[in-house]
Amino acid sequence: MSELDITEVARRSGVPASTLRFYEEKGLIASVGRRGLRRLFDAGVLERLALIAMGRAAGFSLEEIALMFAPDGQPRIDRRMLSAKAEQLDKTIRELSAMRDGLRHAAACPAASHLECPTFRRLLRGAASGALGTRRKKPLRRA
Repeated sequence: MSELDITEVARRSGVPASTLRFYEEKGLIASVGRRGLRRLFDAGVLERLALIAMGRAAGFSLEEIALMFAPDGQPRIDRRMLSAKAEQLDKTIRELSAMRDGLRHAAACPAASHLECPTFRRLLRGAASGALGTRRKKPLRRA
């Protein structure tokens, strides 16, 4: 069976039909026809959906994922883009690890008050400076 209707694609892939329609609208997948009111897809759409899911799990946007496919639908993955994303993930992992370690320390710290703990105060300074991965927004303007 080389063609699957949208219900079967949703069942096999775990991707809701509404998301499949959205992906088609964005040009990430393409139906090959209709059976009544239901869209039909080539069975190869399941592999393409797996690639999209992997890209999303890695933090790529749908626009970035779309660039990973050639006009004929075959994967065309830019290795530099993968490397850059891996570096970004490494940075995020370091930031989250530091936050995890800080939380564990704060939970077990014997100081009477967290504000008396030098390690906790260092974490506070790091958070205030953005070193813990927090995004600094524009300063508030006072009226």
